[in-house]
Amino acid sequence: MPDALTHSLTMAGRGIRLSRRNIDAVITAMLLPVMLMLIFVYFFGGAISTGTEYVTYVVPGVLLLCAGFGSSSTAVSVSEDMKGGIIDRLRSLDVGGGPILAGHVTASVARNLVSITLVLGVALLIGFRPSATPAAALAAIGILLGFIVAVSWLSAAVGLLAKTPEAAGGFTFLMMFLPYPSSAFVPIDTMPTWLHGFADHQPVTSVIESLRGLLLGQPVGSAPWVALAWCAGLLAVALGLSGVLFRVRTA
Repeated sequence: MPDALTHSLTMAGRGIRLSRRNIDAVITAMLLPVMLMLIFVYFFGGAISTGTEYVTYVVPGVLLLCAGFGSSSTAVSVSEDMKGGIIDRLRSLDVGGGPILAGHVTASVARNLVSITLVLGVALLIGFRPSATPAAALAAIGILLGFIVAVSWLSAAVGLLAKTPEAAGGFTFLMMFLPYPSSAFVPIDTMPTWLHGFADHQPVTSVIESLRGLLLGQPVGSAPWVALAWCAGLLAVALGLSGVLFRVRTA
């Protein structure tokens, strides 16, 4: 166990160093959510009625968009490692599959925290005013971290499944699309009726509603528990799938 933890931390450090060398990708991952937030607030916000200031409504959704986009880059990193042969080298040094993938996920969480901090900083500058209690703020952070970890592990599994880094990059599109048919940018009741079922019950909606309620001091009902259940379910599936795929790809 100590060796596995040491290997995981070493691999996480490697992932962070690789991110620092790929400055273009890091800048894009950080600035794209900020740009989208500014576009929604200043271009579309005046035409969308949410019962509150639009910047207040939209920030939780942008945080999820930011987390999904940042986590999806893990798929590309894992796929590049599989294609480049570094995995075989690490295996020859007795580094297991768990630490290798955990390193990628840890680096993804670190990148996401920086990106989310940037988004929140800009949001505060343009008028976002959270009213969360310390306990509610910690709960919101916990749910957001749970979502990031779950999606990062799922992204790692996609990287093992994809044959090329380009194919793994397609996961970015899925993760960027998923917040749109949810309550991220507009209330669900303004969407077509046939879309309500999916928008109400997909995982992103429960996470967004939890963050929105906790950060703004609004009633949250069962949304946090539903969000945590989704995160736990996605994480369990991703862990099992990545373990099987790693064994198959390195057999």
